Amino acid sequence: MSGAIIYVKRDLHITEVQQEIFVGCLSIVSIIGSLIGGPTSDSIGRKWTMGIGALIFQAGAVVMTFAPSFTILMLGRLITGVGIGFGFSISAVYIAELSPAAARGTLVSVSEIFVNIGILLGYISNYAFSGLPQHINWRIMLGVGILPAFFIGITFYMIPESPRWLVMQNRLEEARSVLVKVSGKDEDVEQRLKDIQEAACVNSGYKKESSYREILFPSPAVRRMLAAGCGIMVFQQITGIDATVYYSPTILKNAGIKSEKKILATTVGVGFTKTVFILIAIFLIDKVGRKVLLYVSTIGMTVCLAMLGMALALQKHLLESGMQEFGIGLAIFAVCGNVAFFSIGLGPICWVLSSEIFSLRLRAKASALGQVGARVSSSLVSMSFLSLSRAMSVAGVFFLFSAISAVAVVFVKVCVPETKGKTLEEIEMALRGGEKLDQADVESVKTEQETETIT
Repeated sequence: MSGAIIYVKRDLHITEVQQEIFVGCLSIVSIIGSLIGGPTSDSIGRKWTMGIGALIFQAGAVVMTFAPSFTILMLGRLITGVGIGFGFSISAVYIAELSPAAARGTLVSVSEIFVNIGILLGYISNYAFSGLPQHINWRIMLGVGILPAFFIGITFYMIPESPRWLVMQNRLEEARSVLVKVSGKDEDVEQRLKDIQEAACVNSGYKKESSYREILFPSPAVRRMLAAGCGIMVFQQITGIDATVYYSPTILKNAGIKSEKKILATTVGVGFTKTVFILIAIFLIDKVGRKVLLYVSTIGMTVCLAMLGMALALQKHLLESGMQEFGIGLAIFAVCGNVAFFSIGLGPICWVLSSEIFSLRLRAKASALGQVGARVSSSLVSMSFLSLSRAMSVAGVFFLFSAISAVAVVFVKVCVPETKGKTLEEIEMALRGGEKLDQADVESVKTEQETETIT
């Protein structure tokens, strides 16, 4: 969208306010998909909920590609937003519920690498098609999004359903069959199946069916889960990553780059940086842990966002003193640094935490609620960026993002537990026992809870 919006604005003669609404409405409408996606996945399964999301997204991309007016283009954008909400609300949950504890962080992060590859391909397609007539190029830029959704639909005939969802539906033999496929050791399968059954309803002491009431009026244990899982999703967005991605051409233009071709070429470099550093995160997340990467990420983002604000604030002074090239280089370095630090921690890890921190019975609905928080935050950032930039300058906006990122460092220290190497059931038991995961002996918590149940 960052490249396409340049030509949409010219071809359809939209105003700056319409531009903000068009870019930001995706996040708002995806809230609908997220709220519906959670309960839907509890009813029909994780797998087919993602399939519905892909189908809706594809329909929206088709509408945008052939839109004859801004009104129809907005309709397609809204449909696409609902599809994204469906898919994002449950994809990380599905991967986490299928993954072994030792590789769960890596496997959940794989979805983020493909999101970043998609962003990179989007930047490349923007650059490749920018030379076409402006009433055609933006349509092709948006239309290529149809292809991934088509291939996603095909894969749903090959992948299994979540074994944890199958247990909740009392389809134990099907769950055992899936666990055998992903584990391969019968003794491990039986123990994992027993742990999942206990987490689902046997030892938890709760009703089998979950409801939003348990989330809206949480117990202390659920409150701890919500604070960490939903809070990290909100911080992922309010630190301004969407502003950097969506409005990177605007940022680079303010930094002093005049050529649109050079601006689009630079955004390819930004997308490449995001992709490389998410690959690094995938290799590290199950080795060094979630919290270490989050500290590196939030501290690094704080510095880079402040550096970007400084480069933009001094742009006029650097131009007058003949140091414009230095200012442009500093701005590009800061943008790339920001997306790099985001991609090594806050980007992938928020999906990992939101998929593993909640109890089995509440996981789909609570993750969907976290998505709502993220989407609301994202829409506020993307829909207000141009207005804020006009009111307090582009540099001032990034100084604000830097301050928020500094607050995120404190949030990570206070609220986020370390979940590396623990099964989903062990995480749930520790949080229900009121322990900090990075300090508690999870097995002792488990033993104490089993003793209490017998008593």
